[in-house]
Amino acid sequence: MSRTIAYLRVSTSQQDLQNQRYEILNYAQRNGWQVDDFIEAEVSSRKGTRERLIDLLMGRLGAGDTVIVSELSRIGRSTVEVLNIIKWLHDKSVRFVAIKQNIVTNGNEDMQSKVMLTMFSLFAELERDLISERTRRALEAKKAAGVKIGRPKGRTSASKLDGMESQISELLHKKVSLASISKIFTVSRGTVYNFMMSRNIKR
Repeated sequence: MSRTIAYLRVSTSQQDLQNQRYEILNYAQRNGWQVDDFIEAEVSSRKGTRERLIDLLMGRLGAGDTVIVSELSRIGRSTVEVLNIIKWLHDKSVRFVAIKQNIVTNGNEDMQSKVMLTMFSLFAELERDLISERTRRALEAKKAAGVKIGRPKGRTSASKLDGMESQISELLHKKVSLASISKIFTVSRGTVYNFMMSRNIKR
């Protein structure tokens, strides 16, 4: 009998697995599905497939089963890994669902015509999601270590973004918009623009 298994992952305890659980259950209800099992991992995307419980997930799957995630960046740490996992699922005739990207594969269609073209069209979005997650994780680590992210008192020339030059440069290199960068660092778009100008950070 086929089963539906939900996979959820967060990088830190500050993030909420319940949000992903809600999205998945809501999607399943709308489509008349029943989620039979949840695999939840609280671990950095930098860890291997064993630590992220990907190996455990694959070991439970059989032909006709379904894997559902809230978004692609939950299941892989890079576009290559995501593609390899989806190809493995396809080869095992396992259906895969990524809610945010609206991807549904049934495990039977032609891989090149149905899956690969869709995946390539989503490469840029996935890379932005992964970079944003790494940037947020770096900010959380700095805060946990007692590093003040805000503007130091008495230094009018300082910026809230001091120390974030490399992260912002990486985001710009990946074509992330200024509006998106401002959301990641919880500052205004003007703050990001002025910081780039004053620090000579090129797009």
